[in-house]
Parts: sequence; structure tokens; C-alpha cells
Amino acid sequence: MEDDVIIEPERGSEGSSEEDIEASESRAGAKAGKLKKELEAVKKERQEYLDGWQRAKADYVNALKRFEDDRRAALSMGARRAAEAFLPALDSLERAEAQGAVPEGMRGVVKQLHDAALSLGLRKFGAVGEVFDPSLHEALGQDAAVSPGEDNTVSAVLEAGWRTDESVIRPAKVRVFHFEG
Repeated sequence: MEDDVIIEPERGSEGSSEEDIEASESRAGAKAGKLKKELEAVKKERQEYLDGWQRAKADYVNALKRFEDDRRAALSMGARRAAEAFLPALDSLERAEAQGAVPEGMRGVVKQLHDAALSLGLRKFGAVGEVFDPSLHEALGQDAAVSPGEDNTVSAVLEAGWRTDESVIRPAKVRVFHFEG
């Protein structure tokens, strides 16, 4: 019904000739054709605007995702840099603490550094008996294994490793058992 054009006869021309009627119908047909063309042009333009809006909306959603990914990457990089900066100090304090060389007042500082590492999402790893994994451990030497079950396991941890959920901040420096049967 929307596209239909209703043609009403002209008033006051009761005895119109056939030529007048044909001319009137011709004008009405031309007007209807013109209106249909205009309608098609408007529909096409509307579709172009809708398509453009949908593309812009998709671009906006994708940009939001990229911004969120960039934000996460920046936070992760900041945590990594902070960890790389204070891990050597934490290692030194832990070695001193293991030797009993840390005064009572400094133990709080060691705890604060451990808490800071946890708040950055850092986890310490590297323990004797772990299976050697080259993506987590850096082998600095080998020790003779007594049994085949010890082969390719960590025999000593020289420096603990640190990691986040996403990556290894520093590999653990270890010695590895090697079995020669």
C-alpha cells in the first residue's frame, strides 16, 4: 500500500474527451514513475546511512577492545619493570636473612617487598626436585644422578625464578641432575 499511487479524476471535466483522459493518465503515470524513482533513491540513501552507521559502530567496539588490550599490556609491562627493578634487592635481603644477617627491624622490609611482589601478580618458582623446563629454568651446571628417576630434575637452585600468569620475569638459575646409565 505504501508504494501504490492513487489517481483520482480531475473535477469539473465531466465530458472530458478521451485525449484529455489519456493526457491526464500520462501525467499521472509520469508523476508516479518520478515518485517511485525518488522512493528508490531515498531507500538506497537510507541503506547507505545504515551501513555507514553499522561500520562506525563496529569500528568503535573494536577500538574499545584495542584500548582495553593496550591498557592491560601497559599494566603488565609496568608490573614487569617494577619487578625487574626490585627483585635484586629482594634476593639480597633473602640471602642475608637465610644467613641470619638481617636485623630484626629489617625483616619487616623483607615482608613488604614480598607483599609488593604478590600485589604485582608475581610468583616465585624453582625448587629442588622440579622437572627441568628450559622455558622456566636456566641450567648453570650438571650433577650426577644416582637413579634414572632423578634424571633431568633440578638438583640445586642458585637463584629463584619469578613469573606472572602471562610470562616469566626471570628464569630460575639451577643445576640439573643428569643420569648416565
